[in-house]
Amino acid sequence: MGWVESIQKAIDYLEEHLLEDLTIEDISCQANASAFHFQRTFTILTEISVGEYIRRRRLTLAAQELVSTNGKVIDVAYKYGYDTPEAFSKAFRRQHGVPPSEARKYMGKLTFYERLVIQVVLKGAEPMKYNIIERDSFRVMGIKREFLLENEGNLIGIPKLWDEVNSDGTSDRLGKLNNGRIKGLLGVCDASSEKEHKGSMEYWIATESDGRVPKEFSVMMIPTSKWVVFEVNGPMPEAMHKVWKQIFSEWFPTSGYEHAGTPELEVYADEDSTAADYYSEIWIPIK
Repeated sequence: MGWVESIQKAIDYLEEHLLEDLTIEDISCQANASAFHFQRTFTILTEISVGEYIRRRRLTLAAQELVSTNGKVIDVAYKYGYDTPEAFSKAFRRQHGVPPSEARKYMGKLTFYERLVIQVVLKGAEPMKYNIIERDSFRVMGIKREFLLENEGNLIGIPKLWDEVNSDGTSDRLGKLNNGRIKGLLGVCDASSEKEHKGSMEYWIATESDGRVPKEFSVMMIPTSKWVVFEVNGPMPEAMHKVWKQIFSEWFPTSGYEHAGTPELEVYADEDSTAADYYSEIWIPIK
């Protein structure tokens, strides 16, 4: 089964079980992918999280049911996963602009989200600059946090972690410790199978260094790998998001490579990240 077909199979499974108590592990298993990689790929391609997609689709079906039947609001609320009418009403109003009790009057003005069909751009309008290299294992040091994958804990927590290290001086201290081949700060995603079983992933903000390890930092060995290294040019975070989307919508479906399942890196230079010519990189281990 191809890459696109695998993602679509997971989406189809989600749609078929939309009213059940789904977990990200249940859905990602259909794509033969880890929970982290499926969640991240889905978010990059669609620009919404898996959880948000489920909420939108459930509220779409709930609105359609209210408009086309005489069902009671409280029954529809429970059917589509809301414990109380109040929680359902709040979510319904946020999406549709009116409370559930008024839905039948505003049939033409409700906000409906159709089910997803994944399509891939086989040839991008803009060229992607990348190199494929091999490196022996190397050491990074920095801080690490574990984030739960359920309810998009990692998507919420990682930006907050960057704000923290940039404001408390941690990023400056890490920059001074750098003495490796990769210059700058690293964002390291580690979603190994062991962590996946716990429903979590580990994220590091680190730097490549083989020097003495200060007590506030931890050490991680990045394994020997073949890497595809993508150039990213432009201000953060827009430029980084744009290249990630190209990687999953254009490069992976046609490259013949797969993600190796070991930690991946984002590399940030110690320069003005808002500059138009800011340079950064994405390192993905491949097989």
